[in-house]
Amino acid sequence: MCEGGRGGSVGITTSGADDFRCGKMAAFSVAALLRLLYSLLIPALILSGVLCFCLFMMLCGLQQWFQQRKKQLNPPGKDGKRPLVVAFFHPYCNAGGGGERVLWCALRALQKKYKDVSYVVYTGDTATADSILEGAQRRFNIRLNQPVKFVFLRRRYLVEASLYPHFTLLGQSLGSLFLGWEALMKCIPDVYIDSMGYAFTVPLFKYLGGCRVGCYVHYPTISTDMLSVVRNQNARFNNAAIITRNPLLSRLKLAYYYIFASIYGFVGSCSDVVMVNSSWTLNHILSLWRCSDRTSIVYPPCDVQTFLDIPLREENNTLEQTIVSVSQFRPEKDHPLQIRAFANFLAKTAGQQPQPKLILIGGCRNYEDDQRVNGLKKLCQELGIENRVEFKVNISFEELKKNLAEATIGLHTMWNEHFGIGIVECMAAGTVILAHNSGGPKLDIVVPYEGSITGFLAENEDDYADTMIHIFSLSPAKRLEIRQNARQSVKRFADQEFEETFLLSVEQLFK
Repeated sequence: MCEGGRGGSVGITTSGADDFRCGKMAAFSVAALLRLLYSLLIPALILSGVLCFCLFMMLCGLQQWFQQRKKQLNPPGKDGKRPLVVAFFHPYCNAGGGGERVLWCALRALQKKYKDVSYVVYTGDTATADSILEGAQRRFNIRLNQPVKFVFLRRRYLVEASLYPHFTLLGQSLGSLFLGWEALMKCIPDVYIDSMGYAFTVPLFKYLGGCRVGCYVHYPTISTDMLSVVRNQNARFNNAAIITRNPLLSRLKLAYYYIFASIYGFVGSCSDVVMVNSSWTLNHILSLWRCSDRTSIVYPPCDVQTFLDIPLREENNTLEQTIVSVSQFRPEKDHPLQIRAFANFLAKTAGQQPQPKLILIGGCRNYEDDQRVNGLKKLCQELGIENRVEFKVNISFEELKKNLAEATIGLHTMWNEHFGIGIVECMAAGTVILAHNSGGPKLDIVVPYEGSITGFLAENEDDYADTMIHIFSLSPAKRLEIRQNARQSVKRFADQEFEETFLLSVEQLFK
């Protein structure tokens, strides 16, 4: 027992010694590691400081270089004074959509108030300056009082969505940086206004170009609604089914969206003046950019009076009834929903005569838009309604007025449309509007006027089809009442209202 006891005692003592040695070695290893990290920390901090200082000096040098270049590019006039240069960044100024109407109306308003200013438009269009201005007059009935200089950019392809099949938002935003750099190298303005939503160009012009910067936001590059779509794994045009079906891919995309939203919020917050086009856009920009002190709603200009001049006649039963859609042929406008809803409507009203016709009016910006129209025509053929659907692409303003004047229903299907100039035009022209129950149409446009209905809202294919049936079932007198209410309600979106609020918002950029 004594030997066993001694053996046991020796065993315990040896084990304790081993534990002590192991503990001592572990403590030594941790201490050594801490000393190593500490020895590396000081050089790392010094290196980081040196790099930050070098970056700061490089930025200061670039800023000074750009200021010198500004003097070379914008020499003084005959009176010895250098005119103020105001530039709009609008790579698709010849596209013919609502955003382009904002551009031309903004230029016209500024030219009226600030006559001794030089105005510039950065564009990636290949058309000539004269043809661009002629297109603005033909499509929007807008003629500028003073000359405008166009700075033509060769790298517009860098902001084309087709160039980035994956990580499209990031790709286009980084592409806009290179396009903005090209613009800044060719012309350095005093006041820079991004009128198309390329917020990543704002720090470039503000901190390198030394410009006072304003933004007119039609639609946030990323919104909290987009985050919720990915979070809830809902399929949309910008959220493929393959991602919605895979929880891991959904989480990765959500993380990517959150990181991008943070960067987008930072670059947008660099703006000196922020204008948004609707209550819906305002809510998203305030949550992302967090600059409520310099953000205001400036409703886009709608040529209300021109459409109000169209006589509001009693409906003529001898004419073919039409449903008209006015919007550019972009994926977010969801033209397939219009076609499917119309086919559903025709199916539900089969046998009733005469059946109406659907007319899709819109602008095509590029090859992708042209292909999109071809795809929509194929969809009509698949549904067997190609004889009841007509496409009118890049038509003149006079032809647009004629089609709206003859239409019974104005159709719009974009989910969370930021505003909807086409909707306002349809209401002013005297159509009974049927828009999506979200975004600008829900919050700002298709709202009661003095307690009376001004139009209708829907959400899905069946909803749209049933609402079309309801509208056509109304008596001509009831439809006339709705049309009159709608006309009165949209006067608040007239060009004059835009000019007043726009000039008031940008006033501090000219101080």
